[in-house]
Amino acid sequence: MDAPINSPQNPPVRPGTPHDEEARFRNLVQSPLRAGLLRFLSARPDETFDAESLMATFGRMRLDIQNCLKELIEFGVARSITGGITRYASQRPQRESIALLLDTFLERRAAISTEDQAPSVQRFREMIGRDEKMLVVFEWIRTAAKSDISVLILGPTGSGKEVVARMIHELSRRVGEKFQAVNCAALPDSLFESELFGYEKGAFTGAHDRKPGRLELADHGTLFLDEIGDLSLVAQAKLLRALEDRRIERLGGQKAIDVDFRLISATNRPLDLFVRDGRFREDLYYRVNAFAIRLPSLRERQVDIPVLASRFLARYCANNGLSLDAKSFAPEAVAQLQAYPWPGNIRELESTVSRAALSAPGRVIRATDIEFLHANVSPAAFTPAKLPTLREAERAHIMRALEEAGWNKKEAARMLEISRGTLYRKILEYGLDPDAKPSQSET
Repeated sequence: MDAPINSPQNPPVRPGTPHDEEARFRNLVQSPLRAGLLRFLSARPDETFDAESLMATFGRMRLDIQNCLKELIEFGVARSITGGITRYASQRPQRESIALLLDTFLERRAAISTEDQAPSVQRFREMIGRDEKMLVVFEWIRTAAKSDISVLILGPTGSGKEVVARMIHELSRRVGEKFQAVNCAALPDSLFESELFGYEKGAFTGAHDRKPGRLELADHGTLFLDEIGDLSLVAQAKLLRALEDRRIERLGGQKAIDVDFRLISATNRPLDLFVRDGRFREDLYYRVNAFAIRLPSLRERQVDIPVLASRFLARYCANNGLSLDAKSFAPEAVAQLQAYPWPGNIRELESTVSRAALSAPGRVIRATDIEFLHANVSPAAFTPAKLPTLREAERAHIMRALEEAGWNKKEAARMLEISRGTLYRKILEYGLDPDAKPSQSET
């Protein structure tokens, strides 16, 4: 049942002069998130949305969404509907002056943000479900994209590490330049130097022409080294030299070439243990691990599996010229998907859904239509690592921003997109100081 117009959920707009109302409305829609929510709800006047669906749509934390919705409701351009889970919808203002301001705003072409233009952001949003772990990752990505700091993306196979790397590039100031991806696991030592540094004509047998390396091609752009933990110690030494000097020479060449690139690395290996065992150089580890982003495995967010499976199924239908609801899962099929440990994570789930949709003879996909690639995998063999709590993640996130800004609080607040007052409050709340070190659960 809809809440009454003048209920606590939908308080009336404070009266004021037309000039006051216009100033308040301009301030309201000055926030990209508030403006986006207002346009989204207004474009769907017959629909209602819960906070979780809006969180996934906009890639924002629950508190951010709820605070913005509260301000829209207080102004009279949105309403909340109570009874079970609170839902939100657009509302036509009763005051004609405010209705006119709303109409004028909606008639203007919406500014498309860099985030909305990035293809990888749209792909990442498809990986967000009801669990807020991926929204925390989204905030880390936004922070990392604001500077050229080296980023290490940690996560199991198929969890979306390259999607995150491309997001950081597409949201950074280097977006107009090239993104060069190198799979270190598929690069033997004999090819490492020629692939990364390039070579001159005649440098070796078969070198018929000059070829620039990936480091040179990534100049002014981003170099992504996937599975960096698979590099040999010899390759690590050569990479470290290039990172320190920002200068390379092609094989067979005698001219030094200056390179300016942003480094993003990814691995599914425990690099910290590799350092301890002497399998990964400690100095290189600190170079690539200036800012770490950990992606959770799919089994760490089981509540998202039905949401993601339905999303991938709709995409399969669209790609094959079917209506989005041409196929659906039977309840026992969903239960089977949730019981499986998903060693291949998001990538495996998407391919499993596509196979099931193809093999299902009818509209409904049954449990017998689902075929897993790792049919003999035992769920007990996969014990998820403990994730930090939201409080621990926020503390670590703020600490990283402060350290990157050299404890310049004005700069750190700008990077985090919060006020300095909020930052000071958080510093006191979490007891942060320049000598504080994050605990193991906060890294």
